[in-house]
Amino acid sequence: MRTNRADLVDAALAVASFVVFTGPIVVGATEGIGPTWAIVVLGLLAAAPLAVRRRAPVAVLATVAAALVVAAATGVRFTLFVSNGGPALALAAFTVAERMPKRVAMIAAGVAVAAVSAAEVASIGRHPGVTQDAIQLVTAVPAALLGYALAVRRRWDEQLREREEQRAREEERRIRAEERLRVSADVHDIVSSTLSMIAVRSGVARVVLEQQPDEARVALSTIESASRAALDELRTVLHALRESSVAPSAPTLADLPELVATADCDATLTRSPPVGVPPLVEESAYRVVQEALTNVAKHAGRVPTRVEVTCADGILSVSVVNGAGRPGAPGDAGFGLVGMRERVALLDGTLDAGPRPDGGFAVVARFPVGTGRG
Repeated sequence: MRTNRADLVDAALAVASFVVFTGPIVVGATEGIGPTWAIVVLGLLAAAPLAVRRRAPVAVLATVAAALVVAAATGVRFTLFVSNGGPALALAAFTVAERMPKRVAMIAAGVAVAAVSAAEVASIGRHPGVTQDAIQLVTAVPAALLGYALAVRRRWDEQLREREEQRAREEERRIRAEERLRVSADVHDIVSSTLSMIAVRSGVARVVLEQQPDEARVALSTIESASRAALDELRTVLHALRESSVAPSAPTLADLPELVATADCDATLTRSPPVGVPPLVEESAYRVVQEALTNVAKHAGRVPTRVEVTCADGILSVSVVNGAGRPGAPGDAGFGLVGMRERVALLDGTLDAGPRPDGGFAVVARFPVGTGRG
């Protein structure tokens, strides 16, 4: 559509150039110099090519320049003004400079303008009755410079646009990579915590099955509930991956009491109401507590564990501190701490984790949340 419109504009420009500058001579409204047929032919050669100036800039410039050179050499004036003044050569030079590579534009425009100027100067002595001046030189050179300036501006804009598009593509790749990492962390947290709880509870059920059947039934019921909840969470995450427009119902800090209550350790929760905490930060903080409690149950057993959540000075702080575990309990040698660090780092936070002097273990995550306060 844009190309068709440009072609129509150029065609109208070519017609207007001939009608306005050569038409009055053809209809006898004013006098030209030379035979009428020569005036018509040279007028058409100078004006008609402008209809395709965007499609063949160099050919159009060569045709227009040739018409002006022939007119100057033969003493024909086919426009209203001396030196066949008109827009043809200026428009052709502008188009070449604006649309062609720099080297091609300089050579083509330079040769064309030089040839026309030389022919006009030579015709002064050969055709003294035909007045000549430097109108073609005066109009064509600035037109070519303007076309070159616009070409430079367009190329600069294209480079900026390409850089912006590349930056957008890189940002999209980064977001997708972070999303994959976040989803993998979610899957790890869901599966790891659930399987760890199932392992602990099934062990309890096996030990007390005969002596304490009620306790065994409670353990099996807990396993069933946790398994169903984990499957629901996994379905939600996988559904969100398939349907990008559907946002998964992520856990928040409001879900921590239930998480702490069902933990396989003697956990207590202390928290202050968070203000202005983004949903993704809340989910990540929840996952950190979930993974930390899973590690406590896996490596230390049912030991006193303190979970604290505070939000002050624009920092959301989440800590999970447990007492000394059973003798010989292994440390966290899996991917739990690595996953927590990666999750926290995605949100420009920090995570400190390590053993305590009393034999326990502490995990402290800090998330920047702007102006949130406790």
